[in-house]
Amino acid sequence: MDPAAEPSADQKAVTQAALFDAFGGIRGTVETMLPGLLFVMIYTVNKDVKLSAIAAGAVAVLLVIVRLLRKDTVKHAFSGVFGVGVGVAFALFTGSAKGFYLPGMIYGAGLGVAFTLSALVGFPLLGVVLGPVFKENLSWRTRNPGRKKAYTKASLAWGIIFLAKYAILFPLYWWGDATQLGWVLIALKLPPMVLAVYFTWVFLAKAPPPIDVIAEWEAAEAAEKAAKAAAKGHGA
Repeated sequence: MDPAAEPSADQKAVTQAALFDAFGGIRGTVETMLPGLLFVMIYTVNKDVKLSAIAAGAVAVLLVIVRLLRKDTVKHAFSGVFGVGVGVAFALFTGSAKGFYLPGMIYGAGLGVAFTLSALVGFPLLGVVLGPVFKENLSWRTRNPGRKKAYTKASLAWGIIFLAKYAILFPLYWWGDATQLGWVLIALKLPPMVLAVYFTWVFLAKAPPPIDVIAEWEAAEAAEKAAKAAAKGHGA
């Protein structure tokens, strides 16, 4: 890498902050885990699928309401309540506690496949997700090969980590009991995510800085307006 393109401490800090925001931070993580934790705790005590599902759904909705009242961003809370809602519907429809976990497991395994395949075909999914966060959109694809390489490595890391996680969980779904599955799923909720985000930070912190296409568009628009104003002035 060209020494001039070496990432600065500021760039690393910006990368860290952007990743922290993109994946919800500590609060978003807690909000994601809380409904599932409540479900498995209640089910462990009384084996009541309906009560466990309703309690999990209620707390997910409550978290969204709290964010709305505080006028905080709700994108992570809404995605969480949607996932919990689907799980609640499955649990109530099937009458099985395992039904609460199945939609999330299928979604997570699908993400693992998608991340892996996107990296292998040269269109890393993580670049699509994080490009707008860094105001580079898809410029990394053709104008910033160093970042494309970083996104490819990071997407592959996410894919491998997710697939490994669900390689553990699906056998438990098929052959384990619902309580065991729930507690293992809770235990595996945070560590794989932290590991994947860490690898993402490592790869992106070493990559060239993003090309701010938003700033480029604004500069081009300002230059065009200035040129029109100058032409109008000359015409007068």
